[in-house]
Amino acid sequence: MNRPHHVLLVPGFFGFANLGDFAYFAHVQDLLGEIGPGLGLDGQVRVVLTEPTASLPRRAALLAESISALLDEAEGEVSIIGHSSGGLDARLLLTPGVALPTAADVERCAASVGTLVTVSTPHYGTPLAGLFDSMLGQQMLRTLSLATIYTLRTGRLPISVVLRFARLLRRPGSRPSGVVDHLFLQLLSDFSGNRRRAMEEFFANVRSDQGLVAQITPAAMDLFNASTLDRPGVRYGCVMTCARTPGVRSLAAAGFDAYAQATHALFVVLYRFASGDQGNRRPRVTIEHAAILRRAYGRIPDPGANDGIVPTLSQVWGHPVGAVWADHHDVIGHFHLPKHVPPHFDWVASGTGFDRDEFEALWRGIAVYLAGARGRAWDAWR
Repeated sequence: MNRPHHVLLVPGFFGFANLGDFAYFAHVQDLLGEIGPGLGLDGQVRVVLTEPTASLPRRAALLAESISALLDEAEGEVSIIGHSSGGLDARLLLTPGVALPTAADVERCAASVGTLVTVSTPHYGTPLAGLFDSMLGQQMLRTLSLATIYTLRTGRLPISVVLRFARLLRRPGSRPSGVVDHLFLQLLSDFSGNRRRAMEEFFANVRSDQGLVAQITPAAMDLFNASTLDRPGVRYGCVMTCARTPGVRSLAAAGFDAYAQATHALFVVLYRFASGDQGNRRPRVTIEHAAILRRAYGRIPDPGANDGIVPTLSQVWGHPVGAVWADHHDVIGHFHLPKHVPPHFDWVASGTGFDRDEFEALWRGIAVYLAGARGRAWDAWR
């Protein structure tokens, strides 16, 4: 009897949509559930319920517990897809001999994993983390994360909130923390009843552990990479994302309605922070990586190129499964296509042009890679 092949989806740094009916991976989960069985991915496709800003050991422990529960139900092979820092959780779990704060059998969980694909993961850190690594920064992160939930629920933020947030991020040290708290309460007030109470409790728990922020700075990732080893026998693949450099072209591509222009202004600020100083770190770009990057972007991106959250070259790790013009949330289905069923809602208007056809093609290629056809993944979606 064949053992099932399960797929676990691990949310990342902005995984706050993992709350109630706010589905971070909804479109990915639906597509993999549709095409997976035909490729041999015939087990469960599940999303790991993680804690968005918790430390990497804590998040890796939660991943181990998710795998353990899955294996207790149906022993089989496990593939992991980690978006953003979710890929770091998986790398830590797979490190031989790792000790994690959990009662789950970590070695049993790690031994069940055959493939890890990281998507937009900051393997070498992101300068944006430095923005949030302060008391005011933590308040800003909480508010930005609530804004993500709000967008996935309603399709758009109030324009006044977007513009105030963009101004605040542009000069974070010039405004009092009360301004950030006011924005948070303004967004939260639009939720009612049990849903609002659930989110208040969720954010109170999040506030108690914000270890991840400091751990994904470029300097901190030096230590992580020195102590986190790839597991023999596991295939490591990566998907790299890059947004177009903000300017007249990206502004026009974002759209000329007031809301698109407002969220594009927010994207521009985030992009500039993410393109900040990364020291002398140079990710190991192999000939294979270089070929994929040139094919996607026409050249190897410079160190400042990013997807609005993570530098593109920071996302290089293992076999290159694909590279696309997409912002950090486009790639998991959060682009503008409100008439699709279910609808796609954009997080910010970055102007990358990523659409449903590219989304489907990319994730089919990822599914092919998970199924074991390593060499065919890139051609499958191109």
